[in-house]
Amino acid sequence: MSGIAGAKRFLSSVLILSGFYLSSCQSKSSESSQRDILTEVVDTTVSPGDDFFKYAVGNWIKHNPIPASESSWGIGSLVQEETYSRLKNISEESAKNPGKTGSNEQKIGDFWFTGMDSIGTEKQGISPVKPDLDRIAAIKDMDGVLKEIAVQHTYGVGVLFGNYVFQDEKNSEEQALHLYQGGIRLPDRDYYFNTDSRNTQIRKEYKAHLQRMFQLLGDDQAKAASNAASVYALEEALARHSRKIEDLRDPYKNYNKMDMAALEKLAPAMKFRELFVNMKMPQVKSVIVAQPEFYTAVDKLLKTTPVETWKSYLTWNFISSYASELSSPFAKEDFYFYRTVLRGVKEMKPRWKRVLDAEENLLGDALGQLFVKNYYSEKTKKRYEELVKNIFSTYKERIEKLDWMSDSTKHKALLKLSTVMPKVSYPDKWKDFSSLDIKRDSYVQNIIRANQWWYQYSINKIGKPVDKTEWDMTPQTYNAYYNPSNNEIVLPAAIFFIAGLNDEQLDDAIIYAYAGGSTIGHEITHGFDDQGRQFDEKGNLKDWWTKKDSDEYNKRAKGIIEQFNDYVVLDSLHVRGEATQGENIADLGGVVLGLEAFKKTEQYKSGKKINGFTPLQRFFLGYALAWMGHTRNEALANQIMTDVHAPGFLRVNGPLVNIDEFYEAFGIKPGDKMYRSPMKRVKIW
Repeated sequence: MSGIAGAKRFLSSVLILSGFYLSSCQSKSSESSQRDILTEVVDTTVSPGDDFFKYAVGNWIKHNPIPASESSWGIGSLVQEETYSRLKNISEESAKNPGKTGSNEQKIGDFWFTGMDSIGTEKQGISPVKPDLDRIAAIKDMDGVLKEIAVQHTYGVGVLFGNYVFQDEKNSEEQALHLYQGGIRLPDRDYYFNTDSRNTQIRKEYKAHLQRMFQLLGDDQAKAASNAASVYALEEALARHSRKIEDLRDPYKNYNKMDMAALEKLAPAMKFRELFVNMKMPQVKSVIVAQPEFYTAVDKLLKTTPVETWKSYLTWNFISSYASELSSPFAKEDFYFYRTVLRGVKEMKPRWKRVLDAEENLLGDALGQLFVKNYYSEKTKKRYEELVKNIFSTYKERIEKLDWMSDSTKHKALLKLSTVMPKVSYPDKWKDFSSLDIKRDSYVQNIIRANQWWYQYSINKIGKPVDKTEWDMTPQTYNAYYNPSNNEIVLPAAIFFIAGLNDEQLDDAIIYAYAGGSTIGHEITHGFDDQGRQFDEKGNLKDWWTKKDSDEYNKRAKGIIEQFNDYVVLDSLHVRGEATQGENIADLGGVVLGLEAFKKTEQYKSGKKINGFTPLQRFFLGYALAWMGHTRNEALANQIMTDVHAPGFLRVNGPLVNIDEFYEAFGIKPGDKMYRSPMKRVKIW
């Protein structure tokens, strides 16, 4: 998904989920002979002082290789498998009994029917999108190019640039149109320029992939090679004028509000007034341009690049956006480059899982209503609302006791914390899909119609008040996020699922680390990380810190940046400390908050062991459980270049070496690989 339909902003990919069902917050304070997940996954052949992550979950990793259809495998994968099964049941039942026309069941059932009709998809081949390809081929001039750019955006294709609708950062009560850099089909601008052998090979593969896709569309080898070369050169030019991932973290630099006159002056060749009309956005009066220099470069490219190159570029963007839903030659070629080359995946997921992924992306709220009804209880929802309150209370106490923050800034920080809106489990109001047309005619056409629906849903918000009840994730999503403009944390129901374990097999140590620390605490502290802290209690971009306090914060953040810059993931690939600082700060804060809240429980106060582990040890083991898993080298390299999250094993070892109680729990001493001197331990919250 690209363009508005797939846009998610400032969503923290906390991904803490597992394959076990979390059903209680009761304490167990005595030795237990029952199943204990912590003892099952721990690898006692590894010293916790050498590599705590491998010690904590290494036994599971040894016995659970990454499946050929996956780029990684871990605790989140296990719960995803259970969710696949549940959503498959919902979809199959809806296909058999779709109910009345226009119902969610009808849309889910018909989407599933066409998605699973592999024979029909193969017979149709490229015919469902042939009119779109013919439209591109008929372009005669630059006006035609601009019209096609507009049309593709209405299809959810992020061609040439990115446009998203979300809150005005300086007026959080109103929705605004934002323009971003974009238009490239490699994952990040650095893929076009890094000279190491890995990226050099990826560029070679990408150029070959471009050529093969044009050949599948009917070009002979020479024409396909020429088209591929011109498209690559155009993308490289766009990438050259795109900011690096580290430079995208400053919300002030990404905020450049302009009226239409200023926008047209910035890039006259784009003819924005006419472009927006063709993009079905005639109501736009002003925009927020994130990277103005990118649009200056686009303006020059529109004036100097031949129409035929633009036609090739537009053809490539369109077919690449929908290749995975077309017949097998296109789907397999798309899979080879984007999954095998970039992420090391050996084989496709079975078709039913791929269809469910698309269905979740496009009809997630419709699925969510049935998912919650069938698989989630109000009792569980209330239980975790209470856990959220406990973590909030702990954070308040931590802020009040900070020795580096002044009273005036503390007052404002506490005000912001008190106004954070927690959304737990599922929304009170669901999205209305009644106007979305899903039929049993063509799978790719259902995808296109759904993308068009989402596009219209998004642009209808421009200039309107913000609906603060809306969720940007579905209840069955294994993730969570903090939105600074709403000053809210959103915790979908799925983050509280731990399949396969019953209530008697979970103690507070696991719960306060797993759900309280790596999720709830993590998301709350995003409101005060390098980006979130720049927004006030109303969600507006506003400087509310004293200079001294801001300097103190930045000094501590620099410690996190330097710490993670030193971690080597693959050969010469280091973690990008600047790019990942927000998530690393939130991880550290989450562990601290979860631990402090856990200290208030009877289990911690008793000090009694369970299966040989003290309460403190079980807490840190429970935190590692949240990140249990391993990843292919290709996917790790991709993550380092494109993601603001550090690899999972460093999301355990990284924050824990800054926490004094960790040393106490496992007897970590100078000379141990996990040892970090007290002077270097980063303390923020």
